[in-house]
Amino acid sequence: MAKLPKTPSEKARAKTVDVADSYAVRLMQHLVVPTFVIDPKRRVVIWNKACERLTGVAASEVIGTNKHWQAFYETRRPCLADLVALDRPEQLPEFYSEYAARGHNGLGFSAENWCVMPKLGSQLYLAIDAGPIHDEAGNLIAVVETLRDLTDQKRAEMALKELATKDGLTGLSNRRSFDQMLMSEWARAQRTQKPLALLFVDVDHFKLFNDEHGHQTGDECLRAVADVVSRYARRPLDLASRYGGEEFALILPEMSSDDACVIAEEIRRAVTALRIAHGADGAGDHVTLSVGVASHVPGEADNAPNGLLGAADQALYAAKRLGRNRVVCSERVLAEFMGLGLDTTSVPGLAPRKSA
Repeated sequence: MAKLPKTPSEKARAKTVDVADSYAVRLMQHLVVPTFVIDPKRRVVIWNKACERLTGVAASEVIGTNKHWQAFYETRRPCLADLVALDRPEQLPEFYSEYAARGHNGLGFSAENWCVMPKLGSQLYLAIDAGPIHDEAGNLIAVVETLRDLTDQKRAEMALKELATKDGLTGLSNRRSFDQMLMSEWARAQRTQKPLALLFVDVDHFKLFNDEHGHQTGDECLRAVADVVSRYARRPLDLASRYGGEEFALILPEMSSDDACVIAEEIRRAVTALRIAHGADGAGDHVTLSVGVASHVPGEADNAPNGLLGAADQALYAAKRLGRNRVVCSERVLAEFMGLGLDTTSVPGLAPRKSA
């Protein structure tokens, strides 16, 4: 059947649409917001000037290709616009740390992500929005992705977070961070029924050290000890922290008492090997450590790690009373005292414990 010629009104409408499309493309090309557009086959059809400036990738390098991912990542992976085109909201968690799906087959997705930006040679933290464009019949004809550079804001946010969780003198986690991590790991140990170990590390005769050498040298001593303690937080969930003053703490998930004591002894020896001069009256020639160790598998009734904290503190107290410069495990406190012929009844907190 022969196609009927367009009427004047149809020609006018078609011309209006063509002009509008042409104007929209030109407008998008000159938007200050970095923007690119892909077709249903995920080929780039628009890569505006702001996108060129943001990525360092010229439009000529990506127009007509599926290579837009190369502007943001070193290895092939979908961009947000690709997930919209494929209608795969379930893949958002796989590729983005922060994300939101604004509607199935409708309004598209939002996400935030660190991008490596290969052409720039530096990482950028980008806020990304991608939305579909459909024709009157509901068919997908394009996906528009816009980008915002939030790198400065993200770095400032990370710096503030670090200030809130780090000890200013030593760079270790602070007491607040320690408390949060201990509660989290305690709950996890309760679920998994695996032991949670805790070390309390105290610098011997530190007040005498400050009196003898001054507070600036005292700060240098604490930083040196902190550096040693931090080296033994080797696994992702281990946490070294400054517990307060000259006392440090080390959380060691899924570790038995015996293994934790081995680490404690390594820390003690490593600080002794630094040979930091002490020499104050009543102290030895060099700085030493006393370490208390406790490990426990939480039961259903153990709602808080107070017992673990008390056991590690009791072991540290025992190490001090036994002469300092030693490691004491909470399970062997009484045996340590009895082995030296000391009276345990006069020592606070050294009555036999039912649990760690």
